Amino acid sequence: METGNFWFAFGLTLFAGLSTGIGSALAFFTKSTNTRFLSVSLGFSAGVMVYVSFVEILQKARISLIPGYGEKMAAWYAVLAFFAGILIIALIDKLIPSPENPHEIKRVEDMARNNNRDPKLVRMGLFTALAIAIHNFPEGIATFMAGMADPTLAIPIAVAIAIHNIPEGIAVSVPISYGTGSKKRGFFLSFLSGLAEPVGALIAWIILMPFLNDNLFGFIFAGVAGIMVFISIDELLPTAQEYGLHHHAIYGFLAGMAIMALSLLLFI
Repeated sequence: METGNFWFAFGLTLFAGLSTGIGSALAFFTKSTNTRFLSVSLGFSAGVMVYVSFVEILQKARISLIPGYGEKMAAWYAVLAFFAGILIIALIDKLIPSPENPHEIKRVEDMARNNNRDPKLVRMGLFTALAIAIHNFPEGIATFMAGMADPTLAIPIAVAIAIHNIPEGIAVSVPISYGTGSKKRGFFLSFLSGLAEPVGALIAWIILMPFLNDNLFGFIFAGVAGIMVFISIDELLPTAQEYGLHHHAIYGFLAGMAIMALSLLLFI
């Protein structure tokens, strides 16, 4: 893995993480949430991540493991690492208390319902920011490792994660802005929560890169595929359906799969 890819991979991770600021900007500059757009976009992100995980990332992981373990064991280890990735992100999700879970839907309109300051909402917003930071940490590792391994894969992954971070930005910004009466504070904390992704990238670089070989890369990449599939099924699709109609989410999901498939075919 060439270290020359570091800045490209880190830049993509920074872009994906700080897109929480886009969500908070929506709360800052708009009076209503474009729910149909968010629903289709989140479904699209899920389609991109599910397709690329099964068709490309998991297969690359298996191929990387073949020289060290042989074809049969490489397939087994890739699948085990895939489900290990799912288990890790599921445990992180489980440890986040449900009222502060980033899956909780927030809309820009919620800020206009009451102008009174509410300490309970501030507390909820702060815990939501912390929850999202914890949640974003493995996503930062996933985006960074994809950027280091294959730039053509990393760009759509980064865009998909960036889109899914938009409602997370709203989830932080709305209660903070509503509870304190300061939209700027909501924007700042929402923006700050996205920094967990580039932090995850830096930790991956410092801890993992010195030991990276084909075997370790195969295990990590398979785990990344599991993380992305879990996020898509547990978070993106349910959130897409909450923001819009069921079919908006599904149409976006199918469009994401189709465009990801086309982009991969163009680079064969």
